[in-house]
Parts: sequence; structure tokens; C-alpha cells
Amino acid sequence: TKPIFIILGIFSIVALFTTFNFTCSYSNPGASSKVSVASTNMGIVHIVMFEFKEGVPSEEVTDVCNRLLALRDLCLHPTTNTPYVKTAVGGKDNSPENISGGITHAFVVEFDNEEDRKYYLEKDPAHLAFVKSVGAVVKKAQVVDFTPGVF
Repeated sequence: TKPIFIILGIFSIVALFTTFNFTCSYSNPGASSKVSVASTNMGIVHIVMFEFKEGVPSEEVTDVCNRLLALRDLCLHPTTNTPYVKTAVGGKDNSPENISGGITHAFVVEFDNEEDRKYYLEKDPAHLAFVKSVGAVVKKAQVVDFTPGVF
């Protein structure tokens, strides 16, 4: 069974780098030992994490999660009137590390650029309505944004 896990691991790494269009370069070991990861036009990755309040029915948690993911299609660009969220995925925490700090659900949303993210956060009516609607069931929300390859 070990070879199958090694093969699956290799395929996973290849899929990750292919999906996110990473290019890696390793400098000459004699000159320097730094590794760099560069990306081209990767946009903005927006990570949202929730801890739901105790006693919230699982159906309500599922509804919140589905509504957040639906923003991918509901959020329309102000000038083109077309969806502008590149990707939206999420799910329930299943990490065996037990260091989630109470966070139970995580979502990854990707934008083409900072302008789209700014509109999403500050003006998009669908997103603003969603944010307003979850206050009664979300105990804690954390957000981390980054541009892939920018450290």
C-alpha cells in the first residue's frame, strides 16, 4: 500500500502546482540555498473561517455554508453584470491536529484582482446581505487574504 500513497502524493502535488500555475525555481546550491515560488496573475485568495455558536442546528450551519458558496454565482461585477468570484470552495474542519482554535468551517474564495475583492467586501449587495445574515449564528469569524507567491 505504500507505493499507492506515494503515487497519490505525487499526483496531488502535481495537481496543486498545475491548478494554481506555480513555477518553482531552485538556485544553485553552491551559490545560495533559497527556494522561490513565483506566480503569474494569481489574483487574491480570501480565506474565511467560522466557529458557529453552540446549539445552532446542523441544518442552519449547512444553510449558511451553502449560501456562502452560492456567492460565487450571486455576486455580480458592477460594470459587466457577470459573476466575478473566480472560485469558492469550503467545508467542515477535519484536521486531526486539534489546533483549530474553535474554527469549525473554512472557505476559500479567489478574486482576479484587488478591485474585485474591494467591491466584494465593501459594496457587493449579495455579500453584504450574507454578512449581515450570519451574525446570529456565527460565534467567531476569521479572515486571511493573500496573493500567492507574495511573501
